[in-house]
Amino acid sequence: MKVYAHQDDVLDALCYRYYGRTQGIVETVMQSNPGIADFGPLLPHGTAVILPDINVSDSQESINIWE
Repeated sequence: MKVYAHQDDVLDALCYRYYGRTQGIVETVMQSNPGIADFGPLLPHGTAVILPDINVSDSQESINIWE
């Protein structure tokens, strides 16, 4: 999927909006977009960013602190 950066967007925020997390995602997106790091931390408005299909598991180990 191709998305376009908003004004003053950062890559990790863009990844969080689409995938719901950033851990392990930002690196994969950077590999899919060679040269995107050359823009620095803020992506120019309208920068095309390819977001690869990544299986994002919603399952997280949780503990109950009241037991």
